[in-house]
Amino acid sequence: MAATVRQMRFAPFVDLLGGEGAEAWDILTASRDAQARGEDVIVLSIGDPDFATPDFVVDAAVDALRNGDTHYTELEGRPSLREAISKKISASAGIEIGIDYVTVLAGTQNAFYAACRCLFGVGDEVLVLDPAYVTYEAAIASTGASQVRVEQPSSNGFRPDLTRLEEAISPATRGIVFSNPSNPTGVVLTEGELAAIADIAIKNDLWVVVDEVYSDLVYEREHNSIAGFAGMLERTVTVSSVSKSYAMTGWRCGWAVGPPELGAHLSKMALINLYGLPGFVMEAAGAALRNGDLEVEAARRTYRRRRDMLVEELEKGADIPLLTPEGGMFLMADVRAHNADANSFAWDLYRKTGVSVLDAGAFGAPSRGWVRISFGVDENRLLDAARRIVAYTR
Repeated sequence: MAATVRQMRFAPFVDLLGGEGAEAWDILTASRDAQARGEDVIVLSIGDPDFATPDFVVDAAVDALRNGDTHYTELEGRPSLREAISKKISASAGIEIGIDYVTVLAGTQNAFYAACRCLFGVGDEVLVLDPAYVTYEAAIASTGASQVRVEQPSSNGFRPDLTRLEEAISPATRGIVFSNPSNPTGVVLTEGELAAIADIAIKNDLWVVVDEVYSDLVYEREHNSIAGFAGMLERTVTVSSVSKSYAMTGWRCGWAVGPPELGAHLSKMALINLYGLPGFVMEAAGAALRNGDLEVEAARRTYRRRRDMLVEELEKGADIPLLTPEGGMFLMADVRAHNADANSFAWDLYRKTGVSVLDAGAFGAPSRGWVRISFGVDENRLLDAARRIVAYTR
């Protein structure tokens, strides 16, 4: 007699790890597979810099490996790297922030997840400026808290609606989450907008978790860290990494900067999650932060030039209003005149032109009908892609 096969069960936790709009990412998988097969596709649906990691950064890692840096490391991160991070965030915030505020983790997303697990719990509500990066939803849900999306309407250029933010606060509200510069919109918050959010957080005794992974890639104005505003240092967690600024997405080195008491909890998270980042990775990241100013400036100039070229070319298209980004490496295009379903638009564009863009509706309700276009490829391919998009819209 054949044995009865019982379907094994998984914990309810796994159901919290998705999010609305996850199917939008299928186009990235399809286009990457096609690219690997040698097909004529241009992938503009992911924010992975096309630059190589600087040679001196790679050399720092290789030297560390050859010198035996292959053993367990400090859970909170190597002091030399934490010092480099504290100097960077201190410069952005305009105040002195010691290394006891810094915990090294595996990339921005891991830092965000770890911070949320330490700050929020069952019954809490977390206000998220909408649209927001797609993994925020799952990270917050994993804590048992509920996210409350606060729409930043496209009619206002996706800028913060501070009245809506304040009106969304309830007795259960525990924190505010946003990215600055924003992914997907490229909006960079002004000093006034940050001050207003800070006032709301202080008045209502809330945590603020801010993702600043694109803070080095700001074009028209200075980037300001909300941690530097009066009364905010002890209630702000700033997450970031070396991924975008130094073309190190695959190195998986990030951090969370927040009160030392939070750092103690984050170290426990690292104990069960990472048991410390590899030493040679931290040596590479430290070299980037200490010696990479010229590389960051070159990257910023390149991305700005690409942005301007992309805007100029796409404006030749028919009925595709654009939002020129103030920071980051993405441009938002309104495609509702062509198809109210931006995911369908993206797939049809891909099938007919080979250009892969992302349905921005994956990031939230306000960006439905828009697509997110990366300018993280070289100028020749970017110009080719823009011309294909323009031809498609005519």
